[in-house]
Amino acid sequence: MGTQGKSLTVEEKETIVTLKKYFDRIKDDDHEQSNPSVQRVVNALGCGIATVKRVMADHNRGVIFTQQEKIHKGRPPRILSESLQAITREYIREANRTGAHLTLEMLSEQLGDKKSGQEFSIRTLGRALDRWGFMVGRGTRTQRLKEKDHVVLARQRYLRLKRKNRKGKGTIRPEVYLDESYINKNHSNDFVWYFEEDGPWIQKPTGKGERLIIINAITKDGWVPNAKLTFKSSRKTGDYHGQMNEALFTKWFKNMLMPNIPAKSLIIMDNASYHNVLSTSSAPTTTCKKEKIRSWLEQQNIPLKEDCLKVELIDILNKFSPSPTYRLDEIAAEQDHKIIRTPPYHPELQPIEICWGIVKNQIARNCDFTMENLIVQLKDAFDNVTSKTCMGLIKKIREVEDKFWREDALLDN
Repeated sequence: MGTQGKSLTVEEKETIVTLKKYFDRIKDDDHEQSNPSVQRVVNALGCGIATVKRVMADHNRGVIFTQQEKIHKGRPPRILSESLQAITREYIREANRTGAHLTLEMLSEQLGDKKSGQEFSIRTLGRALDRWGFMVGRGTRTQRLKEKDHVVLARQRYLRLKRKNRKGKGTIRPEVYLDESYINKNHSNDFVWYFEEDGPWIQKPTGKGERLIIINAITKDGWVPNAKLTFKSSRKTGDYHGQMNEALFTKWFKNMLMPNIPAKSLIIMDNASYHNVLSTSSAPTTTCKKEKIRSWLEQQNIPLKEDCLKVELIDILNKFSPSPTYRLDEIAAEQDHKIIRTPPYHPELQPIEICWGIVKNQIARNCDFTMENLIVQLKDAFDNVTSKTCMGLIKKIREVEDKFWREDALLDN
């Protein structure tokens, strides 16, 4: 059972005691009389002699084994799970609406109450808030956490476009939500029924195993027909973004998505880098190289000094450049589709994110740790996301959008 460097569970300790007593009883007639019972326990369980002696010493002293809390060795993780974004945003916005005092310590305590299942430090939480677009600002008589201006601005632009597309309970352009995700071969549910006296015995392999990357899209009628693309990842580390690139995504977008969506659709996607590759005719952005920014400014006959630093060129660029144009937007416009992008750090505005959760939960319940079964289960799991599911999720997302719209106005006042 390989216990070196790990704390023993109650079941493991009781197993050691039971085996030791058994070998004590049969030591006179066992063919392995040359081996003491302690050594036989070691051979049977793969643990150390010192471990067996320590557990037996505790048992002989009358110690009652109880389940210990899991000991986390080393430092807690330095990156906070992205799944906590929506909970964090809602809590901060509620505190700001009511004028309540809010600190990192209070927020950390609140996230703990949500059973996040992740241990993190105050500094880790602070870095995550900064990455998700929050900042500390001075209120009327106290300090409060608030979102950075560029995040609020991106959300308002997005919500304004979504609201403009509404027509009663329907939409002017059919809405298409696309996204990428992944699933590992060993993605499974850790919970199992077992007989109390035996304890849980799950033959689960270590590691996450091989990975499938998935691209798909939904409308209110369910999955877009013939738009699902799955392929095996060649990397074992990192997330799916490391396996995606502009060429692969553009090929899927042109050949599998656009032929199968309604005419004049509104396509909603996130801000992955391969979604936002600039068109050759686009003005540069602040992330472009210095030479490209200078070249574009000179083409616009904007006077520049020879010794301008990049920060100076960016300052000039921000004053004169129009909004960037992306290649995908031009491809979509050729067939009269329109693309809009969700604001950064807002997975709660993408209903397809919940669809991925439904798919992965179904696979976890039927995992046998083989790639063949994963492929079979993936098809069945996709069938669990129906038109009724998607219609309900999109309706729920509209309620979230309306809530953001109202609360942003209140916070602005």
